Amino acid sequence: MTDQSMAAGPAGPAGPVPGRARMSPRKRQRISRGVQYVVLVAAVVAIAFVTNWEGLAQNFAKMDVAKQAFPDVFTVALKNTIIYSVGGFVFGSLGGLLLALMRMSSVRPYRWIATVYIEVFRGLPALLIFLLILFLPLALPGFEVPGGTYGQGILGLTIVSAAYMAETLRAGLQAVPKGQAEAARSLGMSHTRSMVSVVIPQALRIVIPPTTNQFVALLKDSSLVLFLGVSGEYVELTKFGNDLASTTANATPIMVVGLTYLLVTIPLGYLAGRLEKRQAKGR
Repeated sequence: MTDQSMAAGPAGPAGPVPGRARMSPRKRQRISRGVQYVVLVAAVVAIAFVTNWEGLAQNFAKMDVAKQAFPDVFTVALKNTIIYSVGGFVFGSLGGLLLALMRMSSVRPYRWIATVYIEVFRGLPALLIFLLILFLPLALPGFEVPGGTYGQGILGLTIVSAAYMAETLRAGLQAVPKGQAEAARSLGMSHTRSMVSVVIPQALRIVIPPTTNQFVALLKDSSLVLFLGVSGEYVELTKFGNDLASTTANATPIMVVGLTYLLVTIPLGYLAGRLEKRQAKGR
């Protein structure tokens, strides 16, 4: 037996078997994608056939019930949701900025206070904070939150927002090159003046995209105001939809409220994405 035949072995000569061309990775990927599309379409068709569309329409898209939500869903519920959200965002941003500066301070007690606040209120469920506000008059007899019902809702959202905004703003402050503050100090500015005039404005521009996302999250958290027992002219979207759904024994008002939330949150989310892309290009 020759060396060549021994090298070939019992399985025959080495090399690819004629007629069995190897499939390219691109072709395998194309076939895999086609199979996934077929499975997806089959699943959608199956769901469409087994779904009780008439029942869904009667319970979630009943037009005569939906009409009862207008115009109050905009003139009362959405208006109040925006009031609670904007109030919580503004005061939360101011509180967050203060906490961020305290956490970056060279004075240890300031850092401790800011750290404890941020860790505690980021760790607690937002619902628990609203329940604590509800029971404040029992713990502090005679105490009233300024602004009444609006004040209670804004206070709850402010407490939640400040803890998250503090970390966002701290990241923005630390992202400003140290040379900016040093240049301001070399021009004779005090530490406070350089922070207010140079560092903070630049930090705010940096954190615009994440703060926009934070506002969207706060807008959704405003639904927790319903646990304060708001009613009448103070109801926000979720409370409004829940009350109307209970009255009509139909879930259509919940769907109307959900669509109203989306009318606000989707454009804001799109705006945040555009701002992030613009900021990335600027770098």
